[in-house]
Amino acid sequence: MSNRIYIYKGFERFWHWGQALLVILLLYTGFEIHGTLGFIGYEQAVNLHNKLVWALLVLISFAIFWHFTTGEWKQYIPTVKKLNHMIRYYLVGIFRNEPHPTRKTELSKLNPLQRITYLSLKILIFPVQIISGFAYYYYNELSEIGINISLGAIAFVHTAAAFVMLVFLIGHVYLTTTGHTVFSNIKAMITGWEDLEDEEKEPYIQEVKQEIS
Repeated sequence: MSNRIYIYKGFERFWHWGQALLVILLLYTGFEIHGTLGFIGYEQAVNLHNKLVWALLVLISFAIFWHFTTGEWKQYIPTVKKLNHMIRYYLVGIFRNEPHPTRKTELSKLNPLQRITYLSLKILIFPVQIISGFAYYYYNELSEIGINISLGAIAFVHTAAAFVMLVFLIGHVYLTTTGHTVFSNIKAMITGWEDLEDEEKEPYIQEVKQEIS
């Protein structure tokens, strides 16, 4: 028998899947522009890539507004509590079927490593990717106003950030399969509801009480 807790709100799920789709398409078109792939052609890839960037910026704007108006930004505050437990779990424990060191609650959806990783994406990788992309796109305009940056350096930074994003995406997809079942984490991000086994219910209730207090 299991109980269910509502973890992921409607906009949160929409934002997650929308961002995932846009990032995947941006990676694909970006590698097409780079010459790594060759399915839709350079010109179409450039046009689609540019449109996808604006769509992502609109989505990010709504997400920022939502995070700050709902207080969800607090989910990303870094913490070292149980950080060493999480590192050990991902390196060793996960392969020995050891219990997860942390539990998701409405007030704490991310474990310590997730907080650090997602915060880094939001304040470092995404900004670097977007700024370098615009610097590449408006390179001539920047030169005209006296901002001279090596085009090769801009391309390198943009491509490097893309590979970081790709590595994160692969790791993220893999870790979604390490829940109670292979698809339980994906199901939770679709429905919003997280399954909670009976033996986890009491520890979960205690953790929620501690967070509230």
